[in-house]
Amino acid sequence: MKIAIVCYPTFGGSGVVATELGIELANRGHEVHFITYRQPVRLALLNSNVHYHEVNVPEYPLFHYQPYELALSSKLVDMVKLYKIDLLHVHYAIPHAYAGYMAKQMLKDQGISIPMVTTLHGTDITLVGNHPNYKTAVSFSINKSDVVTSVSQSLKDATYELFDIKKEIHVIPNFIELVKHPLEYNSVCQRSTMAKQEERIITHISNFRKVKRIPDVIKIFDKIQKEIPAKLMMVGDGPEKVKAEQLCEKLGIIDKVIFFGNSNEIDSILSNSDLFLLPSETESFGLAALEAMAWRVPVISSNTGGLPEVNFEGVSGYLSNVGAIDEMAENAIKILRDIATLNTFKENALSVAKQFDIHNILPLYESIYYKAIEDSK
Repeated sequence: MKIAIVCYPTFGGSGVVATELGIELANRGHEVHFITYRQPVRLALLNSNVHYHEVNVPEYPLFHYQPYELALSSKLVDMVKLYKIDLLHVHYAIPHAYAGYMAKQMLKDQGISIPMVTTLHGTDITLVGNHPNYKTAVSFSINKSDVVTSVSQSLKDATYELFDIKKEIHVIPNFIELVKHPLEYNSVCQRSTMAKQEERIITHISNFRKVKRIPDVIKIFDKIQKEIPAKLMMVGDGPEKVKAEQLCEKLGIIDKVIFFGNSNEIDSILSNSDLFLLPSETESFGLAALEAMAWRVPVISSNTGGLPEVNFEGVSGYLSNVGAIDEMAENAIKILRDIATLNTFKENALSVAKQFDIHNILPLYESIYYKAIEDSK
């Protein structure tokens, strides 16, 4: 198949999923064309089956905001015709499904029929998409897609609840490419550079937005470190980072917390971690938790959104109500206090993560692609 993938090229979960999906499709012999405004952060063009096409939005003084959707739909039309692409796979309902539909209509006028698969990731539904200014367009884009998928059952349910959707939504969970030899990373980033031998390493990775409840991460860690020697690794950047640093100062634990910012050493950090904290207000799936579990790192998380579909209670970690800081800290200490218990949770975390291995998930997408192409004929 020749597949065009439209996604955001950023560090966010949807961009990572779309990029890794495309790379694995290319490894399986499909021709994959990424179409976006910048090369995705995890995309290395070292595969003859992988192509990247940049969407350029010309500056024009008439427009206060440059019309990205218009430029994207036009680029899609050009690339479909030039490379004889079989299928569009767009990640995020807006603006990508909206632009994809316009491209389909333009191609239809030229006698070309091409199916579009739309994958819903979360904020395109629960946050941005549910805004009154966008709700009608989101409903339209989803209903006009040939196939719709969501990354969790929770997100599927929310989509039906928030929008007037007539299309069937197929749940295909996010995935992880399991690393075969994770302990190799210990030589790259020695544990001793982050913590003392007797200290447990606790990690949080996010975009530091309010929805991630960064103060809860700090407060949970503060309670943990009072009972068990520990260090906290804070990976990522965003609007809540400065407040987090100030809270660490206030609590007197700034010497026990390392703020990495956006880092390319996530695998190195996770390979040395003992526990992952994700007390978010909501998560459509919880890809960060899954990435941690793939490195044998148990997870303490909230029980919101799709997290219960990823973090199995009492197996890969524990789930608590949003804001239940004391309970989350107690559960963390329960895992960390005893090395035998910690090792059991570590192995369980990896076992659960294996269920989401990309080689288990990718055939689900391939099956949908083939059916969409067949139905479009």
